[in-house]
Amino acid sequence: MLNIQSYVSLKPYNTFGIDVSARYWVDVTNENDLQTLLHLTEFIDTPKLIIGAGSNILFRHNFDGLVIKMNIQGVSVLREDDTHVYIKAGAGVNWHELVQFCVNQEFAGMENLSLIPGTVGAAPMQNIGAYGVELEQIFESLTATHIRTGETRTFLHADCDFGYRESVFKKSLKGQYIITGVTFQLDKVPTFHTRYGAIQETLTEMGVAEHNLSIKDISEAVIRIRRSKLPDPAQIGNAGSFFKNPEISRAKFDTLLSQYPNLPGYPIGENVVKVPAGWLIEQAGWKGYRSGDVGVHARQALVLVNYGNGRGDEILNLAKEIQLSVLNKFGIEITPEVNVI
Repeated sequence: MLNIQSYVSLKPYNTFGIDVSARYWVDVTNENDLQTLLHLTEFIDTPKLIIGAGSNILFRHNFDGLVIKMNIQGVSVLREDDTHVYIKAGAGVNWHELVQFCVNQEFAGMENLSLIPGTVGAAPMQNIGAYGVELEQIFESLTATHIRTGETRTFLHADCDFGYRESVFKKSLKGQYIITGVTFQLDKVPTFHTRYGAIQETLTEMGVAEHNLSIKDISEAVIRIRRSKLPDPAQIGNAGSFFKNPEISRAKFDTLLSQYPNLPGYPIGENVVKVPAGWLIEQAGWKGYRSGDVGVHARQALVLVNYGNGRGDEILNLAKEIQLSVLNKFGIEITPEVNVI
């Protein structure tokens, strides 16, 4: 049953902990209630914002519309064949809990995505990724409801136009659909991804021999790395990585490498190299910076933080200063991964 509330604080519903409010608020736990909501005449023309865990949002001001928290739960095995198993999860399912479910069932493919904050519904919108694995590699399909018409549609992989932290839902279909459930294609026989970041080093520290490697080991290694580098939003307000890792040409990378011999880079094509934004920001002198209640985390320069009573516009202004600084020093544009509202 729908319970639409007025003037609800959004501070508990965004991991930055920005103290703003929603004119209207509703928690949706099933698709029938979503259909009912979308057909209420008094809200048809009301601006709508869909949120999951609020882990990728920066609020600058109160939202003068309807905030819909997608809280559809449920995880089920749809089918399987000789090599794959297909798992469907509701949009409101906690992402890390889904990953742990799959790891414990020995369904392979998600383990490198352990401990990423957020919900299942937000994952394909952002095409989340970490440690050499992108969501699109395990994505099979999703169901979504059109905000205006209430029509339910299935989107296959080819329909989603996935890119680096991008999808059709952030581009041509932005603000048009509400994702209600996602189906993943996972492997019965794992392919281990251990070359990215400090995974191999961490596995060695854990005493895991290569011939005994399991997806649970990789998941545990990723969890250890993330906990050592990234602040807990329950302790310090943040949205994880604020910026995308920029992709530059091989020629530009080689030129910069002659100036900065320690510049890390990951080839993603014949002539394209991905450079860690955190390294660029740290070299530009921002790591550990603080002004009032906003700043850059002391252990990970990619993370902007709210120490208590910071405002969204203060964090956004800091982000713009960092962008300009990196551009001036390296000639590289870094762009936000976080959605600014």
